[in-house]
Amino acid sequence: MDRSNRHGMSRRGFCLCCIGAGALGTNGRLTPREAFAEARGIVSLIKDSAATSQIVTHRLRNNVSVLEGSGGNVAVLTGPDGMVLIDAGIGVSQPQMAKALAGLGADPVTHLINTHWHFDHTDGNTWLHEAGAKILAHQNTRKYLTEVQRVDEWDYNFLPLPPGGIPSDVFATERNLKLNGLSIDLKHYGPAHTDSDISVAFGEADILHVADTFWNGIYPFIDYSTGGSIDGMITASDANLARATDKTIIIPGHGKPVSNKAELREFRDMLVAIRENVAALKKQGHSKAEAVAAKPTAAFDAKFGNFVIDPGFFTRLVYEGV
Repeated sequence: MDRSNRHGMSRRGFCLCCIGAGALGTNGRLTPREAFAEARGIVSLIKDSAATSQIVTHRLRNNVSVLEGSGGNVAVLTGPDGMVLIDAGIGVSQPQMAKALAGLGADPVTHLINTHWHFDHTDGNTWLHEAGAKILAHQNTRKYLTEVQRVDEWDYNFLPLPPGGIPSDVFATERNLKLNGLSIDLKHYGPAHTDSDISVAFGEADILHVADTFWNGIYPFIDYSTGGSIDGMITASDANLARATDKTIIIPGHGKPVSNKAELREFRDMLVAIRENVAALKKQGHSKAEAVAAKPTAAFDAKFGNFVIDPGFFTRLVYEGV
């Protein structure tokens, strides 16, 4: 079966999806032949799309913007301390990303914060580091980016990033920064989309980047192989809702890049309902295939089921975690 059709995914979908993980083999290394074969598979589809996708800039407030079009949604804070980026997108998007950044001003790139380890959020680390960015992330992000990671759901192995792309500054629980006149609060979720996820709050601007703990209007990927959890996704959503007000601008990892508390609450309620449905089926002794056939996501498919993670795929992900 063709890989790109294994879960009903489009070529565009591969570009925007999250990538899972897991250690490879017995020695954690790929031969050049294996690496070449892998690189001509899924990653070629991702890069082909990212290399030509245009970057759309959404200006928010207090000099914070969102760049849409290279992997996950990238937040940018501009000012005298230099540009601060939240996530790096995909490396082959460098020309478009550089153009979009230049459109926001002449400030140099000085800081890059990775919200988690996945390829579509960190592949641009190397070129941004070369441009002058100091890279900050949770300690698990650095760990995963220094090792070969196996993605069973995508039938792919990711090689470690070059040394320049590895975060040089890491933290365990939280970190507080003051840049360009804004307080920037970083908090680790624990197991959620992965176990390396963090939120980024721009205090005075009342903007919260929750990354891949929130996929706006679409079913999310949950990466169990690096600590993800359906229960953790729900817990993360509850934490994000508690931090937000009706005026908070919420930036999701994927989907429409400018969101709000009402859309996040709808996403959270969807997760809870589908988890309950799938857990009931599993408790009754239904197999994974039988659970998919029962269509426990049916009430939400029209809204959330039309992108990378289709209803069957999401049911299988939830089944694994209940």
